[in-house]
Amino acid sequence: MDQPIETMRKVPRQRRAWQTITAIFEATAQILGRDGEGGLNTNRVAERAGVSIGTLYQYFPDMDSVILTMIGLEQRRVVRELDGILAGAEMDGGDPAVHLRRFVRHLILSFGTAPPGGRALLRRAWLMDHTPEVIAMTRDTAARIHTALERRAHPSFPTPDPAVLFVVTRAVLGAIRAAVLEDSPLPGTPAFEDALVALAASLLGPVRG
Repeated sequence: MDQPIETMRKVPRQRRAWQTITAIFEATAQILGRDGEGGLNTNRVAERAGVSIGTLYQYFPDMDSVILTMIGLEQRRVVRELDGILAGAEMDGGDPAVHLRRFVRHLILSFGTAPPGGRALLRRAWLMDHTPEVIAMTRDTAARIHTALERRAHPSFPTPDPAVLFVVTRAVLGAIRAAVLEDSPLPGTPAFEDALVALAASLLGPVRG
């Protein structure tokens, strides 16, 4: 782990310690998926994970910290994958609409869909999207998109005005958030993806597809 995790009391460095953290994360997801938020507390998580409550508190000050750390690590993974899509868009001379669709699809798969047991965790994550950590990640993602479009300088996909990029990124993420919180069946369907691609394309430029 090359960056600090602000939501943790102590970042584990050894493989065995990370195995303990993983067990805590898995226990959290299992309890959320089975019993909902009402059944979630540090004592139950520690028991389910097979660790002492003291061990859990060694790394996390409270239950919110566990959730925020899970969200933060997942967001870092997603951002790395989005960076790969953006890098491909910079180097590829093909239709920019293809990359736009890939980007939107990845956002939907990452933040709008989850296996049955993970739906409660995804919902909890969106309910905590006002935290400084999540807000910073959203800003960083928008900045990366702007840089990629600026470097690409495609005539059909010009570098957007900052206001336009703000509206596009927040509109797409906002639609995904609403779908999750409303328990909509739309995320993961072609119609939902098409609608978000059309929304982004209409604001970003005259791309096709």
